[in-house]
Amino acid sequence: VQLQASGGGLVQAGGSLRLSCTASGFFFSRYHMGWFRQALGKEREFVAGIGDNGYRRDYADSVKGRFTISRDNAKNTLYLQMNSLKPEDTAVYYCAAKYVKQWNYWGQGTLVTVSS
Repeated sequence: VQLQASGGGLVQAGGSLRLSCTASGFFFSRYHMGWFRQALGKEREFVAGIGDNGYRRDYADSVKGRFTISRDNAKNTLYLQMNSLKPEDTAVYYCAAKYVKQWNYWGQGTLVTVSS
């Protein structure tokens, strides 16, 4: 099983980034997928989640209206479009896969740095 996150980088406040997460080794289309982030010195927190068919989407209050989660089951890929980025969005972003109630698989993370 592998979740490979990419797309992180350095961006100025107000800018945009698009993260991708490519999955392999499991039935991607059967899993609920999500993005989490962990800032330096803080606990990991939920950012956004999407149902297996892409219809149900959930967001943390801190990113609602700015971030959009999506998926392409034909490509086994999860996305996170991040707009209007703020310095407080700086963190390592992780993608994860959940079956039923447990987050089973985690990616290695990609660093997003937002400068003021």
